[in-house]
Amino acid sequence: MEMEMKDELGAFVQRLAAAASLLEQAVERLAERQKDAEASIGRISATVDAELEERLAAAEAQISELKAAGSVPSTVTYGRKTLQVAMVSLLAKQGVTVDSIEAGALDAALVSLSLEQRIAVKAQLMRAGLLG
Repeated sequence: MEMEMKDELGAFVQRLAAAASLLEQAVERLAERQKDAEASIGRISATVDAELEERLAAAEAQISELKAAGSVPSTVTYGRKTLQVAMVSLLAKQGVTVDSIEAGALDAALVSLSLEQRIAVKAQLMRAGLLG
């Protein structure tokens, strides 16, 4: 009986050793796949970086050419500097010119409008960059 238990235990140990060996092989294969994947990602990243740098250099060269030709202003302003025709005519009827808008003159010109309309007019003036 004792001999049978030793044989069973020996067989069990052998199966465990075989399973451990298979697990080690699987880990090695996964490690190789991971290395291959990392190498592929590195190549893709390098390609993308090179392409982006080429595009950036081309864009900078084009900007330099446009600046040299005088096509690009030296200072960039943000926001529109134009108003809708209806807005300009509304302000003109009240004696306010678009070139010089003062807060007092604007408020006086908009008195006849409803609160919502005054807010809309001021919002458009702010978007156009004509009102601070």
